[in-house]
This record gives sequence, C-alpha cells and structure tokens, in this order.
Amino acid sequence: MKRICIFLTLIFVLTYSLQAQKTDATNSIKRANEMYKQGQYSDAAALYEEILKNGVSAELYYNLGNSYYKADEIGLAILNYERALRLDPGLNDASYNLDIAQQKVVDNINSSPSFFVKRWINSLIESYTTNQWAIISVVAFIAMLVLFFLFAFSSTRSKRKYSFYASFFAGFLFVLSLSFSGIRKDELLKHHDAIVLSGAVTAKSSPDKSGTDIFQLHEGTRVTVKNLLGNWVEIKLENGAVGWIEESNIERI
Repeated sequence: MKRICIFLTLIFVLTYSLQAQKTDATNSIKRANEMYKQGQYSDAAALYEEILKNGVSAELYYNLGNSYYKADEIGLAILNYERALRLDPGLNDASYNLDIAQQKVVDNINSSPSFFVKRWINSLIESYTTNQWAIISVVAFIAMLVLFFLFAFSSTRSKRKYSFYASFFAGFLFVLSLSFSGIRKDELLKHHDAIVLSGAVTAKSSPDKSGTDIFQLHEGTRVTVKNLLGNWVEIKLENGAVGWIEESNIERI
C-alpha cells in the first residue's frame, strides 16, 4: 500500500510539474505576442528565443521571423522562416513572408538551367516532411502489391496490361518517396543549409584569410555547407560557385 501511495504521489507531482511548464510557456507566448503588437520587436524576438529553448514549433519560428523582420534583421528573419518551413512545409504564411524577406537580400544569384532543375527537385522534396514522405511510400507499396495481385490473377489481357503498368508506377513512387523521406531526414539531422548573417562577407579560395577573394555575399543569402575545417566552412551557392568563409558568418537552418 505504501508503494502505491508513493507511486501515485510521483505521478501527481510529475503531472503538476508538466502542467505548470505548459502554463508558463503559454503565458510567455502571450507576453511575446503582446510585445510584438506594441511594436517591441527586439524584446519579442528575445522572448521567443527563450521559449524555443524549451521546445521548437513551426509557429514559434514563424513568429520569431516576423519579429526579426520588423526589427530589420533580415538575415535572422529568413533563417527563422526557413526553420518554420523545415518543420511545416505547408505553413503558407511563412512561405509568403520568406519571399518578401528574400526580396531585400542584396545578392542576386542566378542559377544555371541544370541548377534550376536541381532547385525544383529540392523544392519538391521539401514540400513534405520526413513522416509525410514515409506515409506516401507505405501507401504506394500497398498499392503496388494490390495491383501486382490484379496483374497475376486478372482473366483478361487488357486488365493484366493496365494493372502491370499501374503496379510499375506505384513501385516507382514507392522508391522515390522512400528516397525523399531519407533525404529529408538527413537534412534535418545534418543541417547542410545555412543563412549568411553578416552584413557582408568575402568568400576565399582557401580556408585562410590570405586566400584569394572569389566573391562577396551579404546578409540573408542561403548557402550549402560542403566541408568544415577548423573555424572555416566551404560553401556552395545555387549557381555552383564554391568558396570558404568563417563559420561565424553563417547560421545553420
């Protein structure tokens, strides 16, 4: 009986603690929202940052992005809109505001046709989360099995023909969506993409300040991190240009 009482007490204490934390988080979000409405954008951003230390969400990153945008911190605004969309690709408000913020970025990097195709594929991959792509792959796999069953046991040639092609398509969709799910998971874990937060930074030909200047980047530009060497990172732009910059100039998405 004593053990049961102790167990129930522990459950009560844990439940009360979790509820208190939830209430505190809710109150903090309300205060941050009120600061934003009153035009205290920097203070709101600071409070959103504190809230995010206890748990992330697409909505919080979106609100943080809005606060930084209003505070004229374009790089940080883009960074947090990107983070919101990483968690919830269907958050249309974040996508819309990201487009607006990107119009203020100084760098205008024109992609070559091949990189445009790659960018389109990346956009397709990022349109769903890891779990959503996994669900699509499961549905496609089940459909493939059903269609293959119809192919094997159909009595007419036309049904066998159509079920075979449909089964092949479902199998292709299964492999593709499973691959996309893996790619999205890898992106979430390794954080290859980053945003330039410095006002202006010059990319070098080598990971050293004495390296040759190659090109210049400005706040808000999105880059892909290829390699890391000490406090230097090798970055790649959408047009294929590659260079080295100090890691302190960027923030991973």
